[in-house]
Amino acid sequence: MTTSPHSDITTDGIRIQAAAEYLPHENLPPEFVGNDNGHGSRFVFRYKITMTNVGSRTARLLTRHWIIVDGEGRRDEVRGRGVVGEFPKIGPGENHAYVSFCPLSTSWGTMEGTYTFERDDGTRFPVAIGRFFLVPTAPPLQLESPSR
Repeated sequence: MTTSPHSDITTDGIRIQAAAEYLPHENLPPEFVGNDNGHGSRFVFRYKITMTNVGSRTARLLTRHWIIVDGEGRRDEVRGRGVVGEFPKIGPGENHAYVSFCPLSTSWGTMEGTYTFERDDGTRFPVAIGRFFLVPTAPPLQLESPSR
């Protein structure tokens, strides 16, 4: 069985695919990184999230909650509204993708979490973001959608 550093999980009709890649040219020594807490160089990863509505009802993303763990077990939680300033509304069969970044003080780590979505009737529900790995050996991201 092949293992992947990426994740693909569906909750209540919303499929979340997550993948990350290491950006070696973005590493900075501690003296150039603010708020580094003395943990050494900062390693930067780019990640792509693709949300697909595989269900039959429209949903809008409201909030995010990330749990980020570095290679030494330090845990950081990030909560906020939307994703990269957006609150995507995804109808049945539609998808929304975005790219963001995660700096770490170690050369590897993990990310996972939840999004809160809302249906047109006001019902809110959590959607899992499966654990994916921030590792230098991950295959490069495909940032463009394949042509149909």
